[in-house]
Amino acid sequence: MKKLVVVSIFLALVVIVLGAYARLTDAGLGCPDWPGCYGHLSFSQTTKNIEIAQQAFPDRPFEKHKAWNEMIHRYFASGLGFMILVIFVTSLFKRAENAPVKLPFFLLCLVCFQGALGMWTVTLNLLPIVVMGHLLGGFTLLSALFLLYLKLSSYRIPGGDHSVKEFRKFTIFGIAIVTVQIALGGWTSANYAALACTELPICEQGWLQRLDFSGAFSIPDVENYEYGAHDYNERMTMHIMHRVGALITFIYLCWLGMRLFALASSKLIKRLSAIMVVVLGAQVILGVSNVVFSLPVVIAVMHNAMAACLLLSLVAIAYTLYRKI
Repeated sequence: MKKLVVVSIFLALVVIVLGAYARLTDAGLGCPDWPGCYGHLSFSQTTKNIEIAQQAFPDRPFEKHKAWNEMIHRYFASGLGFMILVIFVTSLFKRAENAPVKLPFFLLCLVCFQGALGMWTVTLNLLPIVVMGHLLGGFTLLSALFLLYLKLSSYRIPGGDHSVKEFRKFTIFGIAIVTVQIALGGWTSANYAALACTELPICEQGWLQRLDFSGAFSIPDVENYEYGAHDYNERMTMHIMHRVGALITFIYLCWLGMRLFALASSKLIKRLSAIMVVVLGAQVILGVSNVVFSLPVVIAVMHNAMAACLLLSLVAIAYTLYRKI
């Protein structure tokens, strides 16, 4: 069961990366239908029947590279769903061996909901709240799989580490901050606002007078949200809020990591806190690079992957402080 979970964690990370790649290459509607692509479950059939596909969806010109990006993402997501189903069934058979069942059941429900969000992403034409929810669902799925892996592991801290026991609640608060920051990033990306500000450290001159919070966090009533439906001031506000969130996240996690490293007697906690700070630094560099180099796809995808690693490092610290002391 532990091996199945490890494979699923890898698959979940791949799905997150592929989802980010599909979003950044404007392939979210590369297949205008769901679960297939232009009426076919096998992508090879769509490439042989481009004329038929064009007739079935005259408003969506067939673009091979976008269809590939979207379908590969769906294939890996389906594989992840199957693996989680296998994990749940395995947990039922291993109940006598005290295998966890509640968490695998939660994972099964969550991956089914993720499938529904994936469908709504297409059928609702990239509705931003659905796109952001789909992103958060992916990160939640990855974190829950990692938590299951930790539950199935047998590592212990010799003698415990009560010197940092008081930091349990601060670590949970850190997870909440990172989650909000991921949501802000997802909202910025879903509304095509990643390049709304091209200067550092805040934005172009006069940004303060252009802030529009009510518009930035509203959902315009349009038929298609591809390429965004908000005006510049609203997108700029989204971008600035993501930067402010990044600053808050950086300051808080740096403080948390340094305090844990300084006070912990356990080498494991010291190592985890150091990893968290290193990942945090890399994430900041990637975020700045997105602005400086005008959102190159490779760096933007790495920014998503690093956010996942940052969240997992916090989950590991929280689990260690709560369960292993």
